[in-house]
Amino acid sequence: MELSVIIPVYKVEAYIEPFARSMMEQTLTDGVEFLFVDDASPDSTISILRQVIERYPQRKAQVQILTHAENLGLPAARNTGLAAATGTYIYHADSDDLAEPNLLEGMLSEALRTDADVVWCDWSLMMHHSRRPMPQPTYATPTDAMKGMLAGQMRYNVWNKLVRHTLYTDHSISFPSGFSMGEDMTMILLTAHARKVSHLPQVLYHYRKTNAGAMTQAYSDDHLRQLRHNIDRVCSYLRLNFPDNGMEQVMAFFKLEAKFPFLLMSPFSRGRRLWQEWFPEANGFIPANTYISSRSRRLQQWAASGRWHLVNAYRILLTKIIYGILYR
Repeated sequence: MELSVIIPVYKVEAYIEPFARSMMEQTLTDGVEFLFVDDASPDSTISILRQVIERYPQRKAQVQILTHAENLGLPAARNTGLAAATGTYIYHADSDDLAEPNLLEGMLSEALRTDADVVWCDWSLMMHHSRRPMPQPTYATPTDAMKGMLAGQMRYNVWNKLVRHTLYTDHSISFPSGFSMGEDMTMILLTAHARKVSHLPQVLYHYRKTNAGAMTQAYSDDHLRQLRHNIDRVCSYLRLNFPDNGMEQVMAFFKLEAKFPFLLMSPFSRGRRLWQEWFPEANGFIPANTYISSRSRRLQQWAASGRWHLVNAYRILLTKIIYGILYR
């Protein structure tokens, strides 16, 4: 088996049909298995999924539906899929998104052509009636790619990355069960162990943003606890396994990127407090982070110097005009 596709499923009855069709209609016909993980979804999601699969009899032997007796969360569902996977490569998708028909064939072909351990593609942000292309950087080495993800130049999402299975098994890497917020930071750990990486510069995956304003909403206390756990997990792992002189600076960039959304949070007073409380030791590294845009650096510098009126003005502009109108 060349490729295992792992798809956690939970309460996505409004989206599962188009997503499942985009998987069943992939141009990759052989050497692939689809592992749908039912995380005790209480709605009609699984019923709809089974109906879609019935329409593609040529795929039925390639599909498994793995079932959790209770809801365990996204990381645990990914781990259930990993435990059952037999493919040389692993690909994770989210069941409320969409894929181009050549996603799997393109990613796998690139991995085989280059003998890469990690391959990533470009993607688009799908919001209601618009799609915004999100081109990703190209890196020459796994270390460069890892640092790019840490610093915020490249997204560490699971759904645009193909990973050699042995990176999980040889290094005992799995997803952090019980800590869903930031669980895809696991891609950073896997990339750190890669021998070779490759970028496929094609928009092959469409990430659905159902609520454009959600990126500015306050996290619950539990979400913050989960996010902090995953940030600390990544930093501890890298310090233990890759203790070189360049890592402390790039991990400071990572902490800055992790708390960046607090600057856009509503209510603004809570976001301001969280930004000040989280990783203040990283603030001195803001000017050095040339991985990100000058606009993002400037916003962080305003926060670090206490110019919160400018931060709030930017937040209002972003949420009311850019996300509120342009990307609806």
